[in-house]
Amino acid sequence: MPAIRVRDVRIGHGSRILGEAATFEIRHGEVFVILGGSGCGKSSLMKNIIGLYRPLSGDIQINGRSIVSASPVEKARLQRRLGIMYQSGALFSSLTVLENVRFPLDQFTDLDLEEKNLTARLLLAQVGLSGSEALMPGELSGGMLKRASIARAMALGGDILLLDEPSAGLDPVNAANLDRTILNLRDLLGLTVVVVTHELQSIFTI
Repeated sequence: MPAIRVRDVRIGHGSRILGEAATFEIRHGEVFVILGGSGCGKSSLMKNIIGLYRPLSGDIQINGRSIVSASPVEKARLQRRLGIMYQSGALFSSLTVLENVRFPLDQFTDLDLEEKNLTARLLLAQVGLSGSEALMPGELSGGMLKRASIARAMALGGDILLLDEPSAGLDPVNAANLDRTILNLRDLLGLTVVVVTHELQSIFTI
């Protein structure tokens, strides 16, 4: 059973059609790239996969269960298998790096504060951000923002990680470092990784 199965999916907004008959499967442990130029619908397809948008037609399955026809409770359960990093990073500017990574644990678990802080620190260590816990998002470089966002995306222990333009806006050195981090996380944690990008060098690397 594939991690993600997309079947005859049509995406768009109202009368504007962005994609027709998208059909593909993503295997467990695979790095899968959704490639295309700006405005072609890559991010919209990702938002359909995670259930933020609903496709105009077709079906999307997460580990064999349809996220399109799922009940609200089942949909929420499926979505917790997914970790999402948005292009901007989307960190809360009023929270520290540690608090940002801990946020999903605060919202969706009954762990005590010490356990949540420990988990957040371990996640930050996995993305190379040990020592940044007390920093605010405004104090981070672009590459550090992306890494912190990836750590937060993994907070609930989902096995599928979706990254929207992870290398966008980064210089070549930071982009290459982030690519290596993505591969290390895939190998270390056995993650399935879906990358939305138009960066050809990153594609060849990952």
